[in-house]
Amino acid sequence: MTDTEFMDRAERLLLSIEEGCDRINDTTDADIDSQRVGGMVTLTFRNGSQIIVNLQKPLHEIWLAARSGGYHFRFEDEGWRDTKGAGEFYATLSDNATTQAGLALRFAA
Repeated sequence: MTDTEFMDRAERLLLSIEEGCDRINDTTDADIDSQRVGGMVTLTFRNGSQIIVNLQKPLHEIWLAARSGGYHFRFEDEGWRDTKGAGEFYATLSDNATTQAGLALRFAA
């Protein structure tokens, strides 16, 4: 993957997170505060916990940090896959957001 391809895919992912937060806030009581600075999106939940998603451009990876730990994702087989086999990005984000918000939340591409 070229740097340009990575940035195109990564930007779409960050935008989908922001749009997902807007949709969730409109349809649930989750009240997620989403802040984007450059290649990083910080989701802050009512209880003060956070999930941080940021781009690692030199590695062509997306990193996700949550209460449960840190995850690294690379684009493979038409999706963002954990580099250690822990699953797909949106499923990991959804699971962690659900745990941290205390509500069933779903993020998708």
